[in-house]
Amino acid sequence: MTRLLTIFGLFIFLSAQVLAQDSNPPANWFNQDPMDSQLNGVSTEKAYEFLKDKPSKSIIVAVIDSGIDIDHEDLRDVIWTNSDEIAGNGIDDDGNGFVDDIHGWNFIGGKDGNNVDKDTYEVTREYARLKDIYEGKKPSKKADYQYWLEIKESYEQSFSKANNQYLFYDSLQTNITRFNQLMTAYVGTDKLTIEQLKQVQSEDELINLGTAFMGNILSLIGDADVQEVVESLDGAVDHYGSQVEYGYNTEFDPRGVVGDDRSNLSEVGYGNNDVKGEGTESRHGTHVAGIIGANRTNDIGIEGIADNVKIMAVRAVPDGDERDKDVANAIRYAVDNGARIINMSFGKGYSPDKKYVDEAVRYAESKGVLLVHAAGNSGFNTEENRNYPTRELSGKKQAANWLEIGASSWGNDDRLAASFSNYGKTTVDVFAPGVSIYSTVPGSEYENLQGTSMASPVVAGVAAMLMSYYPHLSATDVKEIILSSSRKFDGLEVIKPGTKDEMVDFSELSVSGGVVNAYEAVKLAESRSIASSN
Repeated sequence: MTRLLTIFGLFIFLSAQVLAQDSNPPANWFNQDPMDSQLNGVSTEKAYEFLKDKPSKSIIVAVIDSGIDIDHEDLRDVIWTNSDEIAGNGIDDDGNGFVDDIHGWNFIGGKDGNNVDKDTYEVTREYARLKDIYEGKKPSKKADYQYWLEIKESYEQSFSKANNQYLFYDSLQTNITRFNQLMTAYVGTDKLTIEQLKQVQSEDELINLGTAFMGNILSLIGDADVQEVVESLDGAVDHYGSQVEYGYNTEFDPRGVVGDDRSNLSEVGYGNNDVKGEGTESRHGTHVAGIIGANRTNDIGIEGIADNVKIMAVRAVPDGDERDKDVANAIRYAVDNGARIINMSFGKGYSPDKKYVDEAVRYAESKGVLLVHAAGNSGFNTEENRNYPTRELSGKKQAANWLEIGASSWGNDDRLAASFSNYGKTTVDVFAPGVSIYSTVPGSEYENLQGTSMASPVVAGVAAMLMSYYPHLSATDVKEIILSSSRKFDGLEVIKPGTKDEMVDFSELSVSGGVVNAYEAVKLAESRSIASSN
């Protein structure tokens, strides 16, 4: 049974890989115009044609993320520099509480220069914190105990699933390697073919199993190389293996690197100025930054959406769940240092110190800073399931300066809503391109990634465009324009995210019912600007 499940699971995995390879859109699709290209991009170039005779103002966009490769060939000219700080002198020249914060700040690093790479999930931290208090003991406060039971169930189910997935994909990779080596040696070839396997006759059970296994594999992958198939499983093995070893490991605690007082949520000045990190640590944040504002004039790489921005790097998101303290302080840092827009491509299911994050959100709102947040990649309705941080504040109030973004794909068919995207008629504001997005990654490289993490910076880039060319617009003005000008798909039935074939009207998945469109947004901004001046 285990071997049959392994074959079945491999078919599912490889079918998804083949489908993805056969359906990649053009690299620049998210900037393209739907009418001209039949791809549901955001009409970036058409917007700039409309704006070509207008002056613009540079806008600072903070990217709270895993870090940014500030030396990337397509980003180095658009990275924010703190002109009030003298690099490398070890002095807080501008008196903002952060020493040598030249291009931003890193809240997951220590004074010795070491940084947190992997961290646990918030549910793991809450499970470890509450276990000694409640496990096997009589509850004192019913509400607190119910919270513990929720945490316990969530953690144990999630850990079990991750562990089973890791064992499953590890077994898949091992078995395909094993059977390929076995059968190539038995047949006497460097590369197996279905015709060769059809000639195999043996009474050996293992040989017969290998013949059937590799015959099925070859019939699925066609001319693809078996070794490439093996390597395609690396991502799944690494992903679930990391979850087991780090994310759901209650014994793992990397926070000592930072050296802060964990109980002091108002502590500032901890961390270091390493906004780049090592290796691929900043892969996610670098990709996000490129979507927002990769250099549009250097004729290399890609073109970001906003043409007159400075990207502020604020590092607070490890490989794992970000901590509320870091998120709150990252928002405050960005606001205090001039950001007009903050992109937040991260999220989690629990927020034990939400109150402090809420205070930071209110602070950003009071300063007129727009917060753009990725809705999450779980394929669920956020009206029913939590994804923190959120615009829902204490006292049943909502932050007016918040945009929540779902992910869309490039076609006009029933797959317009990305299968992984969270959604919500009252909780997700608008959708934006988030599937197969080509952007910057560390080392002056480029890569396709997908997620609401990619959709959020698309909207942040459009917001920066609006603020740049129409500087009188407030954060709430920009939000309203983006929603009102979003491109609608009247009556289009799409596959509801998180399901295989359940259909829903696309308009029911968000507040606006549409996909962001830069061209329509600048036209609306222009008309309102003219109206207000008359």
